[in-house]
Amino acid sequence: MNRLQLQAVVVQVQNLRYTPAGIPVLNLVLEHESQQTELDTPRTVKLQLKAAAFGALAEALQKQALNEAGDFDGFLANARNGKGVVFHIQTYRKT
Repeated sequence: MNRLQLQAVVVQVQNLRYTPAGIPVLNLVLEHESQQTELDTPRTVKLQLKAAAFGALAEALQKQALNEAGDFDGFLANARNGKGVVFHIQTYRKT
């Protein structure tokens, strides 16, 4: 199973672009910070993650205010250049 649920804020948004088939694509960067427990010890976790949204979701996220929190659901895939991973956002809800 390849599913990711993440509460995060949008910290960077690139310009909306279109695939050759005319599908809107939005590349963005999400930032997450939370307290997690590992080996019975509390730990602060911070991360930034490259993400992409397609179609109507891309158009909606383009209007998302920077640093506004949201719940993101989707899956992970290799980046097109083969370096790193990209979170493909399938659903989004403001929190």
